[in-house]
Amino acid sequence: MQHDDRRVMDIEELRLGVYRGFAATGRAPDPADLAKGLRATPEEVARGLRELADRRHVVLDGAGRVVMAHPFSAVPLGFSVMGAATLWWGGCAWDSFALPHLLRGEFDEPEVVVATRCLGCGTAHAWAVGRDAPPPGDQVAHFLVPVAHMWDDVVHTCGNQRIFCGEACVGHWLERTGHERGYVMDLPTLWRFARHWYDGRLDRGYVRREPDAAAGYFREVGLEGSFWGL
Repeated sequence: MQHDDRRVMDIEELRLGVYRGFAATGRAPDPADLAKGLRATPEEVARGLRELADRRHVVLDGAGRVVMAHPFSAVPLGFSVMGAATLWWGGCAWDSFALPHLLRGEFDEPEVVVATRCLGCGTAHAWAVGRDAPPPGDQVAHFLVPVAHMWDDVVHTCGNQRIFCGEACVGHWLERTGHERGYVMDLPTLWRFARHWYDGRLDRGYVRREPDAAAGYFREVGLEGSFWGL
């Protein structure tokens, strides 16, 4: 009789495999590689990814591939984030500014270069974003989708959390697209917002914040109003 040494796949190991793969390479791990590393079948990995998506740890496309594992993205959504030797797609303004805070320990990146382009006028922008203080700049971040609806279409939400030259460019973009104004914050607020939101996400046992804890965090970093459910 052949001995099957496969074990039941640990869903937390799968989550860590996705996140740490993104952290190390800037790309979503291949499902076949995840299955091999976890000694699991492709079907088990596919089921596990769907479970992680249901728990809002990852975002999948129609074929079951990982599109996002916040703050990482497998697709370009307006931001690139360059570390010492790794290039990531920033999922949005929030996620891009979060990366140096998250990438510690074995993935240590104390400072990254975040680059994007203003949707209002097309001007290119880049900042050296580190852990000690916000980067200088008069630019503003505009978030289009209120927190209560951010998970209705996550890719749309993240693709519309962008940085503009200033209020005038936000206004030009809103007029051109017909969108209603969302929430505008300056770079120091964006940096504070991103600083601790993803704490622990690369560690075993990470637990997403419950709504009350999230609301407390929003207040702590200076956000306000019904846009944030406050």
